[in-house]
Amino acid sequence: MTAAAVSSRASARRNSALLGLLAWLGGVLFFLPFAWMVLTSLHSEPAAATNPPSVGAGLTLQGYREFFGAGSGVSPWPPLINSLTASVASTLLVLLLSVPAAYALSIRPVRKWTDVMFFFLSTKMLPAVAGLLPIYLIAQNAGMLDDIWLLVILYTSMNLPIAVWMMRSFLAEVPKEILEAASIDGAGLPTVLLRIVAPVAMPGIAATALISFIFSWNELLFARVLTGVVAGTAPVFLTGFVTSQGLFLAKVCAAAVCVSVPVLVAGFAAQDKLVQGLSLGAVK
Repeated sequence: MTAAAVSSRASARRNSALLGLLAWLGGVLFFLPFAWMVLTSLHSEPAAATNPPSVGAGLTLQGYREFFGAGSGVSPWPPLINSLTASVASTLLVLLLSVPAAYALSIRPVRKWTDVMFFFLSTKMLPAVAGLLPIYLIAQNAGMLDDIWLLVILYTSMNLPIAVWMMRSFLAEVPKEILEAASIDGAGLPTVLLRIVAPVAMPGIAATALISFIFSWNELLFARVLTGVVAGTAPVFLTGFVTSQGLFLAKVCAAAVCVSVPVLVAGFAAQDKLVQGLSLGAVK
C-alpha cells in the first residue's frame, strides 16, 4: 500500500471521527433542554425558582401531582383526549387524501403538476393569524365554536399541503414495473394503492403521519381562539398554568413533560420507519 493511500485512509478516519463527535455534540445540545425541563419538573417550586437553578436540590413529584389535579381538582384528561382525538383523526384524513393526490402527481402525473405543487406550497405562505378572524366568523355562523371536529378539519387542511409534498417524493420511488404488472393483472386503483403502493411506501407514510401528528398535537393558536371548555386541547390546558399570580416553573415543566410524552412515544415507535422515510426521497 502506498504512502498516499495510507494518508488518505487516515484522513478519512479523522474526518469520520470528527463528524461523529459533531453529531454527538449536536444530539446532546438538542437533548439538554428537555433533560433540564425534566429535572426542573422534579424540583419543588422554591428550588426551581432559584437563580442560578439548583441542580442538586431534592426531588419531588409535587409538580406532577398538581398537574393531575391534586391541588385544584382540575383533571387534564379531557384536554389530553381532545388533543389525541384531533391529532389522530386529522392525521388519518391527511393520509387518506394525500396518498391519492401524491399518486396522481408522481406515478400518474397530471398535466402541469408543477403548478399544482406550487399551489400546495403557496397555501403555507399565508400567516395563520391572517386567517384567524375569517375562520372564527365562519365557525361562529356554522355553530362549530368549541367543537373538536372543527379542529380536525382545520388541522387536516393545514397539514395536507406538506403531506402531499412529502408523499410525492416518496411515491416517486415506487418501481414502475410493479405498477405495470398490477395493471396487467387487472388491479384497480384502490387495490394498487392499498396492496402495492402502501406497503412499498410505508416508511414514507409513517414519516408523513408522524409529522402531521406532531404539528396537530402542538398547535396552539387556533385551539386557543376557537375552543373553550369542551374542546380545549392539551397546549391550551398547558397555558393555564401561567397565571396572574406568577409562573410556577416546576408545575409548568411537569405539565410540559406530560404533554410531550405522546409525541415522544409516537416518535420512538416509528423511529426506524421515520429514518427510512426521511431518506427515501433523498436518493435518486
